[in-house]
Amino acid sequence: MLALLRAGDENAFRGLVGRYDRAMRRLALSFVASASVADEVVQETWLAVIQGLDGFEGRSSLKTWMFQILVNRARSRGAREQRTTPMSSLMALDASVEEGPTVDPDRFLPAGHPVAGYWALTPNRFFELPEERLLAEETSRVVAEAIARLPSRQQQVIGLRDVDGWEAEEVCASLGISAANQRVLLHRARAAVRAELEEYFAAEVVNA
Repeated sequence: MLALLRAGDENAFRGLVGRYDRAMRRLALSFVASASVADEVVQETWLAVIQGLDGFEGRSSLKTWMFQILVNRARSRGAREQRTTPMSSLMALDASVEEGPTVDPDRFLPAGHPVAGYWALTPNRFFELPEERLLAEETSRVVAEAIARLPSRQQQVIGLRDVDGWEAEEVCASLGISAANQRVLLHRARAAVRAELEEYFAAEVVNA
């Protein structure tokens, strides 16, 4: 693939774009404020990939290298868009999102109860619904909207891990985060999406 790309093979490049363009756009959108800006970032990334192929040394996979270019460009563009927002407010928002509980504490029995710490309100078992219901287009829409409401860092990790099927190591390398941070972000993102699915399927589970 790399040799074909360096030789200017148009079919090889079209195949690369077809494989990664959608994921790039989704990831870029988690850094910037609009779809049009995300498209610009992706276009700039593809141009940088073409121009940088001869200098690519293979220290990482081609995919990781391309997404590192994307992340760097998207971060820079996002930072320019946020210059009018006080940094202190952004840091406070991040801290509250990343440090809070992943599950509402009110769902557990309080201290002093004979079985403190156990579920007071147990999660519904929506995953036991018929497979065709779980895989329905409407369910996919609910998941996509839930992911879109996540903090940007959680969006990035769950998008690459659970939507695109990346390995944890690839996510860490592309986003420049530690393995521990990746695990925390993924756990929180999955918990938030599960909570929305649980609410969405609540009536069906009760009546099942």
